[in-house]
Amino acid sequence: MTKPAKNVYKVIFHSQGKVYELYAGHVRQGDLYGFIEVEELAFGEQSGLLVNPAEERLQAEFAGVRRTFIPLHAVIRIDEVEKEGISKIRSSSDSADNIAPFPGPLYPPGGRKDKE
Repeated sequence: MTKPAKNVYKVIFHSQGKVYELYAGHVRQGDLYGFIEVEELAFGEQSGLLVNPAEERLQAEFAGVRRTFIPLHAVIRIDEVEKEGISKIRSSSDSADNIAPFPGPLYPPGGRKDKE
């Protein structure tokens, strides 16, 4: 009997003005309302000859993270893929992208001024 292939998901989301592209083994709706839960982050195999600075930066940022929660409004796309690719961080202002972040709150963080 053949062993079933392990699921790999590509998760693309906005965070702090950048677009993140990560690969993970598990993606599901989190117990925290309004968040998705991403586990088993996968990064490419490291060889001594080829170094990818963007992927190394992602590895450093997510070092020691078992599970991360991403707000639903920050998610651009989730795909189930055949195999993992190269994780990367891009600037959201790249001219090749036509992705816009979901609009923010209607009221400023301090609340409405006319409440008194």
